Amino acid sequence: MWDFIFNASNGLAILAWIVLILLPRKPLALSAIMYCGVGLLCCVYTASMISTMAGWADPVGPSGGVDFTTIEGVRAVFGSDGGVTIGWVHYLAFDLFVGLWIARDADAKQFSRILQAPILLATFLAGPIGLLVWLAVRERAARKLGRMK
Repeated sequence: MWDFIFNASNGLAILAWIVLILLPRKPLALSAIMYCGVGLLCCVYTASMISTMAGWADPVGPSGGVDFTTIEGVRAVFGSDGGVTIGWVHYLAFDLFVGLWIARDADAKQFSRILQAPILLATFLAGPIGLLVWLAVRERAARKLGRMK
């Protein structure tokens, strides 16, 4: 079961990233990425987390308990197929959401798609690095246009 969820989530995320990076950003495509990509990954995460925390599927940690307050507790969570899959889906959902924000923000600030592509790819491969690069790159444009735009 966890292999299927892991592989299906990866496939969904990769498809959404391909659309985001390579295809025209029409409203329908952006909505599909948000709701069929990010939204569906969030649903998978929520259902997996609830089923695991309730002990219905692959309880993790000592006696099925979850402890996020210590390194040992987090290691125990990621020591199971369910824990790894849930953690990975969490990364996929949040990185895709951040990538979508970067793309929309970059389009609004009229950055070229050529500049956006490596930043989005970095966000896909190493989320916070891509976000950090975008925050640095966008700073001048954000000041020029006003921070709220």
